[in-house]
Amino acid sequence: MAKRGRKEKDNWKKKRRQEYLEKKEFRYYIFCEGQATEPKYFQGFKRYIEDNPVYRDMVLIEIEGCQAETMRVIGKAEEYVRENKVTKGQVWCVYDKDSFPASDVNGVVQRAEVLNQNNPDVQYHAAWSNECIEFWFMLHFAYYTANNHRAEYKKFLNEKFQALGIGKYEKNMDNIFETLMNGGNPKLAIRYARRIVRNREGKTPAEIAPGTKVYELVEELAKYLPEEVKIKFVGVGEYNY
Repeated sequence: MAKRGRKEKDNWKKKRRQEYLEKKEFRYYIFCEGQATEPKYFQGFKRYIEDNPVYRDMVLIEIEGCQAETMRVIGKAEEYVRENKVTKGQVWCVYDKDSFPASDVNGVVQRAEVLNQNNPDVQYHAAWSNECIEFWFMLHFAYYTANNHRAEYKKFLNEKFQALGIGKYEKNMDNIFETLMNGGNPKLAIRYARRIVRNREGKTPAEIAPGTKVYELVEELAKYLPEEVKIKFVGVGEYNY
């Protein structure tokens, strides 16, 4: 009897979740290489969107810290989509090049292209950073194109964060979203990141050093932020709904 009761409860939970998902018109499944830095950054978007009465009932954002690198990130995303029977939405893989082979870094993009041909309703995207997510953070403060080691990015962030009076940059900062939004300039970061990628048009992610496409995911999520927050990410009238 107990086993039957658990099964009925599980079925009830699945049904309720399905009903919950069906109400969400815009669905984002974000799979992060790390378990701290990237998830905490994107949790900031999730918090503000869920507090926005205009979109909170329309937008689903689920964030997974994978503790995995490059190709394993998209592998975990595929597994999640399959096991949870995801039928609609955008799947974003957020990962760093670090010192991994170019074939792995570029392979995520290539795998996403194959998957997208198979199912137009579930679209995969690669939000890569070369070398690391800290490059995206750094663009909130300056246009930077020197291909330095990631240690230089963290040194730069240390100096900026100390100037803001919040101490040194740490990889697992709970308030990283607010720090970059209020202390830096997200609008310029998007512009700088886009310019860097465009200037290297035709190059692979592994060849664009430094570079990042995290800005594409940021632009997507910024559409649903409250107006007073959205203005820090996009220009007036840039998104009209």
